[in-house]
Amino acid sequence: MKRVVLFCLILLIVFETDCELSTRRQRRRMDQRRLRKSSSFHPRATTQLEVQQTTAAPDARLPMANSDYSIEENIESLLSNRGVESSYSVLPGKKGHCFVKGMIMYNKAVWSPEPCTTCLCSNGRVLCDETLCHPKACPYTIKPEGECCPICSEAEQEESIHKLHKQVPPPQMEMDQVAIKEALQSEEDEEVVKGHKEQKKETSVPTKLHGDEERTEGKLRPEEEGRSAHQPLHHGRREEEDSEEETEREDEEEDEKEENAIRGDVFRMSSRLIPVTPRGRPRLPRSCSLSYRTISCVHADFTEIPPITAPEVTNLELVGNSIISIPDEAFNGLPNLERLDLSRNNITSSSIGPKAFKSLKKLTRLNMDGNNLVHIPSELPSTLEELKINDNNLQAIDEESLSDLNQLVTLELEGNNLSEINVNPLAFKSLKSLSYLRLGKNKFRIIPQGLPASIEELYLENNQIEEITEICFNHTRKITMIVLRYNKIEESRIAPLAWINQENLESIDLSYNKLYHVPSYLPKSLLHLVLIGNQIDRIPGYVFGHMEPGLEYLYLSFNRLSDDGVDLVSFYGAYHSLRELFLDHNDFKSIPPGIQDMKALHFLRLNNNKIRNILPEQICNVEEDEDSALEHLHLENNYIRTREISSYAFSCIRLYSSIVLKPQRIK
Repeated sequence: MKRVVLFCLILLIVFETDCELSTRRQRRRMDQRRLRKSSSFHPRATTQLEVQQTTAAPDARLPMANSDYSIEENIESLLSNRGVESSYSVLPGKKGHCFVKGMIMYNKAVWSPEPCTTCLCSNGRVLCDETLCHPKACPYTIKPEGECCPICSEAEQEESIHKLHKQVPPPQMEMDQVAIKEALQSEEDEEVVKGHKEQKKETSVPTKLHGDEERTEGKLRPEEEGRSAHQPLHHGRREEEDSEEETEREDEEEDEKEENAIRGDVFRMSSRLIPVTPRGRPRLPRSCSLSYRTISCVHADFTEIPPITAPEVTNLELVGNSIISIPDEAFNGLPNLERLDLSRNNITSSSIGPKAFKSLKKLTRLNMDGNNLVHIPSELPSTLEELKINDNNLQAIDEESLSDLNQLVTLELEGNNLSEINVNPLAFKSLKSLSYLRLGKNKFRIIPQGLPASIEELYLENNQIEEITEICFNHTRKITMIVLRYNKIEESRIAPLAWINQENLESIDLSYNKLYHVPSYLPKSLLHLVLIGNQIDRIPGYVFGHMEPGLEYLYLSFNRLSDDGVDLVSFYGAYHSLRELFLDHNDFKSIPPGIQDMKALHFLRLNNNKIRNILPEQICNVEEDEDSALEHLHLENNYIRTREISSYAFSCIRLYSSIVLKPQRIK
């Protein structure tokens, strides 16, 4: 019996030991997780890193929504990501780029959407640094115009400064104290001399008697001693008041001595001197704010560039002012400027000094959108990587306009008066690094000549282009995207060898042109083809048959396609690759042939047609339902009687909530 009891006690001890070990391990894991979480925060206490995946930044291979044109209806569609909706747009950006308010931002691009926010494009994601304001100890605060954080009201601010004076200054103020002390030494000497003179003048004015203690210590001036010998003494209430005032004065003098001993000479400043700006913070105009080396003077009603001296500042924003000129010395106080935004002002070409930008040896981004320039400014820094002169009045680009900008990556010249007549064919010759070129909303009738070999994305929307010749893209072997929407192109005016041999061209947008058929001789490498808003009534057979690896996105919305314009060989070459097919807003009366054979198709639009019935196996192949990739189907705004649809018609679609059938038209 004793052995059994002993054995049970041993088992109990072993069990308790195991429990303690397991609880210790759990605590260690929890502590490690806490440490990992705490170490993931940004080290700066004044900022908060917010990682925002913008709604306009889908996968780099997916089409983007385009809301620039009201002619397109706002109809939701889905992205290739499961369960995520997308709309008509049109071309995706290159992998790693960010889409912000309709604009493509390159990887590592930095911009400031708001005065107190700085954003970075990092591999397709937008990272924004926002200014965090520390809580104020005062009950009443005000926020000055142009500032990021509130400050104490004037009364509370004076009280807080008085409290600060009584505290020991932090170590980082010691150097400031020494520098300011040396700078103000001569001023203080003058103040001391003036003080002695004023004291001598005061001796002629009758003053109250000082106490016996002061007189015995020799503190009274000779004049006062002489006068006190003949002046009668006052007793009673007047004497008590004098003694009280004297003690208060002595207490104030002692407090002042203690404060001076603690604070040093930095606070003993003449009242007529200008207050010293805190170390590392430049003096700014009232309407400007400073945040992380960025000076923001947005909508400040400036008529000229404010004189600012701040060598540490790298970003200057002067958006939305009334600046009319840029003199040669405008940026002499900002030698390390890297980004300069002068958009939406009234700057003219004749009012820019020839050496206005010469001192900016580190400038990489210059924005002059929305001004009155008639030609590109001269003597721009060779360090520029991004130049924006959209919505101006540019009349010409000659051979020398961009000659020194061999590091330029992005050039935007939309909304000007440029054409093949006033743009020299050698204007882009020196742009060896240019990969992103926007020339939309101009007056080009042909593709500009002399495009640099490094070009990757070309935007020529809203021009008057009628023809694409064989020599347009002869030297642009790296080009991946061409946007030609809102022009006057016909399929017969596209040369057979215009782009068929391009090995990297993945995206073409020919929306809102004058096409009657899907163009032949498309690039072999094409993945995205956007033909929205044309007059297309036929998809020729085998038009996609030569493509490798195969077309993935085909948008044919808002055309004139009917049952006679599509047959089984129309999609030949894309059955294995097509992922999204938009055939909405056409004239189909039945489901087009070949849909059930599209193995990779996951999103199909057939809404806003004239379809009346859906037969079994027109959309789903019953024998291959398990292998179907179809996830989303739009059939609304047709003439379909939903109660007559076969139960097998949508058997390949896993979620019935992804099938849109209502509303239907009644005829």
